[in-house]
Amino acid sequence: LSRSFRQVKEKSSEMVKVKKPEPTWRKSVSSSRRKSRKAHFSATSSERRIIMSAPLSSELRQKHNVRSLPVRKEDEVEVKRGAFKGKTGKIIACYRKKFVIHIDRITREKANGATVHVGIHPSKVQIVKIHMHKDRKAILERKDRSRFSTKGKGKYQEDEVKAMQDVD
Repeated sequence: LSRSFRQVKEKSSEMVKVKKPEPTWRKSVSSSRRKSRKAHFSATSSERRIIMSAPLSSELRQKHNVRSLPVRKEDEVEVKRGAFKGKTGKIIACYRKKFVIHIDRITREKANGATVHVGIHPSKVQIVKIHMHKDRKAILERKDRSRFSTKGKGKYQEDEVKAMQDVD
């Protein structure tokens, strides 16, 4: 058979249109590198906030049952990659336009002697201490994974199974 959507019947010379199967994936999401880069670099400030998320430390992850959070000013972070690996400090600025954060004790000296903060991407840091307020609490409650594991996804309890057996 050819790759076209028409199929020739062998007994007669009629042309029959074959229905094209619908895709099972989301059509709005592209896997094109060009489109992904365009979406990333032309993202709005609110979208950049989500992109600029950092993983939580293992203690915070166990406490809140949340894997990562968007970073914000006053959070304490530890650098996990790069030349400043292992250094900790408080975030003093989130520079969304450049996708970087500035941390208080991470600086370098310029040629003219001035000290400037080094920009670090949030994915290369780990949140050690969360600056908590009502909106942050709401986010943590919404993202809490333990809510879903109380019953278990698609799992039946023993008493439910026994009740189902009694029905027959």
